[in-house]
Amino acid sequence: MAFHGTFEHSLDAKNRLTVPAKFRSALSDGVFVVRTPEEGCLRIYPADDYTAIANQAVAGMNPMGKQARDARRLFFAFADDIPLDGAGRITLAARHLDHAGIEDRDVVITGTGDGLELWSREGWAAYEKDLMSRATEFTGSLDHPA
Repeated sequence: MAFHGTFEHSLDAKNRLTVPAKFRSALSDGVFVVRTPEEGCLRIYPADDYTAIANQAVAGMNPMGKQARDARRLFFAFADDIPLDGAGRITLAARHLDHAGIEDRDVVITGTGDGLELWSREGWAAYEKDLMSRATEFTGSLDHPA
């Protein structure tokens, strides 16, 4: 399933996020909530997909090398396996909310094809404005045949 669209939601008092209904079946086996290397958002992947992505990223690396150790820490230490509850919600840890700069209950969920991102409304508004100001240059620089 391709994850696409932008949705405004609110977290409940227990920091639970209601996943948009159209994505619940694709996420029914659980999700990984992952802190991104850059601050500002969280990535949400179907559990099986994230496991495959993380394993592929470290495949072929020397398992005793520093790069492999750092990569494993990045991909596994900053990812939490979270089940959806019966109402289609996931509970977010305080460390995740802090990383994404989510200080109140208002959030934006964005599709990224392979998963979702979770932003504060203010963070998304600033990023969206910046991205759209660079959109023509960015898309024009893609080396892709028309």
